[in-house]
Amino acid sequence: MSALQNLDLSCCESLQELPTSIGQLSALQNLILYNCSSFQEVPTSIGQLIALQNLNLTHCSSLQELPTSIGQLIAFQNLNLTHCSSLHELPTSIGQLSALQNLHLINCSSLQKLPTSIGQLSALQNLHLSRCKRLQELPTSIGQLIALQNLHLSNYSSLQELPTSIGQWTALKTFRACKNYLHLLAN
Repeated sequence: MSALQNLDLSCCESLQELPTSIGQLSALQNLILYNCSSFQEVPTSIGQLIALQNLNLTHCSSLQELPTSIGQLIAFQNLNLTHCSSLHELPTSIGQLSALQNLHLINCSSLQKLPTSIGQLSALQNLHLSRCKRLQELPTSIGQLIALQNLHLSNYSSLQELPTSIGQWTALKTFRACKNYLHLLAN
């Protein structure tokens, strides 16, 4: 058993993937791949990291998807996919992340939709979707995010409407959107 809790591979710009043996780092809590612009694939073995709380993939601009095994991360609290401009979808299994509190999808310019399972994130407090220019709609299930306190939707999104289920957000404290969305709230 490894005692390694923090693995920081920031600025490894040529790194394309991690070895599958990373799943053996059972004590790993923080995995940081910040600014690994060539990074393309998160190994399926990441689902074995039962202690993992934080995954920072900011500026991993070559990353296109996450493995479905990510849903096995029972302690997982923070997922930062900011500037993952090639990311086109999230796996349905993301809804199994019952401890996830923060989800950052800022400037994920290829992201077209969110899975319906996102509504199952019962602990999610912060959702940042700014500059997701291809995101055209939010699933109705997003109204089930009972712990949601902060939602950021701004700048360059193609979002056409907000689901009527947003009225269920009783914990919401901050809703930040650009002026283009004000007409959506009026409906």
